[in-house]
Amino acid sequence: MKAVIQHQHSSYNTYHTDASTTFLTALWQRFVAWADTQEERRFFWAAISLAGHGTFFTIATMATVILTGNVFGLLAAALFPMVLVVIVNLAALPIRYVIPAFILSLIADLVIIAIAIALWLN
Repeated sequence: MKAVIQHQHSSYNTYHTDASTTFLTALWQRFVAWADTQEERRFFWAAISLAGHGTFFTIATMATVILTGNVFGLLAAALFPMVLVVIVNLAALPIRYVIPAFILSLIADLVIIAIAIALWLN
């Protein structure tokens, strides 16, 4: 009769991970899985990101900067999000990079608008 000895392994993990990094990793993996299903809609996402910036977001950001004081640094910064979206789309990167670049550019536009308004109010 064979005896099997089982050792109790320590539950101490050498790679310290907390709940927030695990949650963010799981969230990113879910996003990547969803983005892979959106790959067949590449032209839709390219059209939304380019037309959205070209017809509304960049124009609204530039208009806000011009109407609140015409600060040159903010004018230059207002063009960067549009350039980011154009480069990502022209490089034909996978959708898992196009969508985050588009969202990041929208956040950048909102931050630039907020800074322009804050400078105008002071």
